[in-house]
Amino acid sequence: MTQTSDRLGSRHRGESRWVELADGPVHYIDHGGPAGAPLAVLVHGLGGSHANWTALAPLLTPHLRVVAVDLAGFGLTTAGTRPASVVGNADLLHRFAAALSTEPVVLVGNSMGGMISAMVTAGHPDQVSRLILVDPVLPLTPALPDGQVTANILQGALPARARLALARRRGPIPRDRAAMQLVTLCCDDPDRVTQEVVDEHLALAERRGYVEETVRDFLMAGRSMVLTVVHWRRYAKLLHSIEAPVMLIHGTRDRLVPYRVARVAAAANPHWSFFPATGVGHVPMLEAPGWMADRILEWLT
Repeated sequence: MTQTSDRLGSRHRGESRWVELADGPVHYIDHGGPAGAPLAVLVHGLGGSHANWTALAPLLTPHLRVVAVDLAGFGLTTAGTRPASVVGNADLLHRFAAALSTEPVVLVGNSMGGMISAMVTAGHPDQVSRLILVDPVLPLTPALPDGQVTANILQGALPARARLALARRRGPIPRDRAAMQLVTLCCDDPDRVTQEVVDEHLALAERRGYVEETVRDFLMAGRSMVLTVVHWRRYAKLLHSIEAPVMLIHGTRDRLVPYRVARVAAAANPHWSFFPATGVGHVPMLEAPGWMADRILEWLT
């Protein structure tokens, strides 16, 4: 295992690093932190990247060593021959964390990243000391996302040929528009997101450029996520089996994973610590980073 890095501009607040795993390189941002502090690994969701954590990560570094990973097929980590599915990325996250630390880590996962982090915590209990789920994808309940989100989910369940044909018919999405979809779709109030965070997402889109496999990797990840949710009893059992302390943060105005779904999951797992993010959407780390950092650090200590 080897690591390389290059210093980014000050507004990036961290170092762009690469760790070489057996099946290829993985990109991450090292935000630093006190020597000897626990390692916190921040894990983005579907269509996301390390940039999703730009506002939150610096607020955690006084007490934690913080890194934000790009999963296979997202950010600057190309999938190559690796699967971009949730199971494939759970394996990648497990090996990534082991490469960076011999001690148990704190996993912080948003949306699909929460699902993946839960899989790693359940499958490798000695590797994770604490699990923080931020508006994670959760087992099905009678609640459904709003119409636009539901349409995107159903598209992810289509056969591969149909999904690719639909993507071709829509035509290529400009990089800047694709980069901003996270903000417009996932935030209850996009105006809460600072211009610095917006610029970070746009800069990443420019740096990443065109990657031919982007649609393939996105669809593979989305379809595997949908199939995991469809088998909700199995997924609920996995969540309930987690022995590490779990913190669940969930926006009360989440359009992708409705708040009542989180309430059901919290009731089914009363040993979890549940923190509603009032008036916030699917990505509290972008809309309310200060509030979220305070809750995390209070819970950890």
